[in-house]
Amino acid sequence: MSRFVLPLLLFASSLTVMAGATIAPSLPGLRDHFIAVPNADLLVRLALTIPGLAIAISAPLAGNVADRFGRKPVLLAGVVLYGLSGASGLVLDSLPAILVGRVLLGFAVGMVMTAASALIADLYAGPERERVIGLQAAFMGLGGVVFLIGGGLLAEQGWRGPFAIYLLPLLALPVMALAITEPAAATPKAGDAVAFPVRTAVLIYGFAFVGMIAFYIIPVQLPFLLRNIDAPSPTLAGIGIATASMSSALTSLFVLKRIRDRLSIQMTLVLSFLAMTAGYGIVSMAATPRQVLGGLALAGFGLGLQMPVLVGWLQSEVPPQARGRAAGYYTMAVFSGQFVSPFVHAPMARMVGYSGSYLAAAGLTLLLSIAMLAVWRQRSGWQSA
Repeated sequence: MSRFVLPLLLFASSLTVMAGATIAPSLPGLRDHFIAVPNADLLVRLALTIPGLAIAISAPLAGNVADRFGRKPVLLAGVVLYGLSGASGLVLDSLPAILVGRVLLGFAVGMVMTAASALIADLYAGPERERVIGLQAAFMGLGGVVFLIGGGLLAEQGWRGPFAIYLLPLLALPVMALAITEPAAATPKAGDAVAFPVRTAVLIYGFAFVGMIAFYIIPVQLPFLLRNIDAPSPTLAGIGIATASMSSALTSLFVLKRIRDRLSIQMTLVLSFLAMTAGYGIVSMAATPRQVLGGLALAGFGLGLQMPVLVGWLQSEVPPQARGRAAGYYTMAVFSGQFVSPFVHAPMARMVGYSGSYLAAAGLTLLLSIAMLAVWRQRSGWQSA
């Protein structure tokens, strides 16, 4: 196996989770450009989150195609579509057309994410696979840092600037085509029905869905919140979103294991939701950019605990024969939450303002922590006096 394979797969993974948020720093400029379009305020926010809906739809389909025709063709096709659809905002001058490009970007992300994850599972085994999956999660977070800060810098030159970032993976395409070798296709076993823990899985999907709605207030509302505290800088918005992403990545890499050695799955999740509650509370009361960044770092810490623990909990409950299906539904839950988030946060901002919407998000994550505490109580068999 070529020594370039792992870096290429990690690079491909870095293109995925925060792909939609790359243009977040340019949202105010995009809205100003299309201000005459009916419902421009909502449509501009959909440009940020509609890829999530497309990912939720495409990821299970991409998995089926990858199983039938191979992972490498899906990965390469996804990278091409990613570059062309993502960069379409450089030339399009119609908000509906830009939204179509964002839908296609979501399809591309679903292809890249599914194929890269499948290739990692095919090419690595045992402890080495666990190590690589940890690196993959870190690169997803670090990719968000690089692309979001870059998006902020490019947004200073105009709202179209961040769309140029999506061209970057096309530069790596020839190396991917040459270096990545398609592993031998696994022969599916016909067979017996596999027991699927529906109740536990639905519970996990529900927390992942609502948790992503809560987290995605950061890219959806942050640029507008900064305007309200007299810091209307696209670069600062990119740094703020990247701060949450970096905090999440570092937490997953260096803190999660120490906490999990001491706390159960459910209590680790309670801690994660409480950290997000505290972070959003700080942001809601912030009067300076520094205070905003501190709150975002704390919220990112919470996400760095939440996402890997939910995935690990799901995998521990689901039999090996059903893990692909379980992961597909999990992806749908996460990115459906991402898509729904503006429908929650935009009306909330109109009712209570941008600072108030972060306070409402803090209330939501507090409710999640209480609900998870109830789950822990039930599973531990603890009874009240």
